[in-house]
Amino acid sequence: MNNLSLYGWNDSLFQLKQASQYKHLFHGRVAAVNKTNYEVIAESGRLLCELAGNVLYGKLSFELPCTGDWIIFQPFDDNKGIIVDILPRKHTLYRRKSGTLSDRQAIASYVDKAFIVQSLDANFSVRRTERFMVQVVEEDIQPILILTKSDLEFNRHEVEESLKHIGHQMPIFFTSTLSPETILPVQRFIKQGESIVFVGSSGVGKSSLINALCERTVFSTSEISKSSGKGRHTSTRREMVLMEGSGVLIDTPGVREFGLASDNSDTLSNIFELADFAESCRFENCTHVDEPGCAVVEAVNSGLLELEVYNSYLKLRKESWYFSTSEHEKRKRDKSFARISEEAKRIKKR
Repeated sequence: MNNLSLYGWNDSLFQLKQASQYKHLFHGRVAAVNKTNYEVIAESGRLLCELAGNVLYGKLSFELPCTGDWIIFQPFDDNKGIIVDILPRKHTLYRRKSGTLSDRQAIASYVDKAFIVQSLDANFSVRRTERFMVQVVEEDIQPILILTKSDLEFNRHEVEESLKHIGHQMPIFFTSTLSPETILPVQRFIKQGESIVFVGSSGVGKSSLINALCERTVFSTSEISKSSGKGRHTSTRREMVLMEGSGVLIDTPGVREFGLASDNSDTLSNIFELADFAESCRFENCTHVDEPGCAVVEAVNSGLLELEVYNSYLKLRKESWYFSTSEHEKRKRDKSFARISEEAKRIKKR
């Protein structure tokens, strides 16, 4: 028997279930998504479930169950069931589906915290951290940066300086699975009933970190590649595990590309610390490119705002706009963004 409160079940979810026409059936949480079925944690144990026709054909692809979803199912055999309904999602991490401009893919739902995992080697990228952070904050999920492989030689001051524009907006942990004392603070940061999703590139050590947090081998890991010096990708699906006496951890496969599925310019302004400057712009609808009296551009010119941070903001804003607009609107805005690119180049030359 499983105590579903350890997996996050609460009174709010109970109320959502009461609004379903299937409230008399059983509920559970999706622990993993396979090609043809779903692994579900229910009070009775772990089940393999398939989708009922009304779910399979009545929803868009990104609305189909993802890891972390709470669902209602009808058991029909030993450890098997049919998913007949999905409770409304909250705090769902999405990304833009690879190869598309506006389709999105659900990564995990009912997430309280997102561990953005970066390794302190050649894989480290501030720009990638910003990208993950924007999407996480957009869904009202608390971001935490986990820097792994701190046993390697690196310049801590340079790392902290590169992160200073976002560092005070989220906790940062320097960790190494070879040093248990660096893992303990992260363990204490995870509360019972919380759900934490791990996101990052391949080879940064997400699976190894989860094993260290759980103090047992939960996921398989690979040794460092001798040719590239990077860890080999091992996770192949999004999967949920329960920490003993603590929260729920959701591992995800490493991604080469994490496209934004967000169109909230306020989120971008706040994360890149443009908001305070923008308040002093002459025009309320300032695009922070070349308008007269733009306090953001002035901050870049005066050195108060780093050029790299500003350029990263422009890049992600362009991407988020592309995601949210129609093909017709995209064509109209191409000219506007061409102007943004040219102005950014002129600022760089000054």
